[in-house]
Amino acid sequence: MQHLIVRGDPGIRKGAIINYDGTEQICFSIQRQGDWHGPDEVQLWCTIGTEDEYESFQKREYVPHFLEVETIDAAALDVVQARNELSV
Repeated sequence: MQHLIVRGDPGIRKGAIINYDGTEQICFSIQRQGDWHGPDEVQLWCTIGTEDEYESFQKREYVPHFLEVETIDAAALDVVQARNELSV
């Protein structure tokens, strides 16, 4: 599980499936930042992980401050499915 900051809006929402770092990851939560007083373009602050990690996310069996954080441009993000309502 990790945090991913996406610069720009690739059109994903909670439950989206993305191909990141060679594996399919699920966006467990997405927080949209920068609409009013932020940078020139919005940022999506996502908590992503594999399907196996979803139960740990739901039960909050992790410390958010200790998750690895990476940043990517929206154009470089490979979106498999923009929203997956069944898994989340």
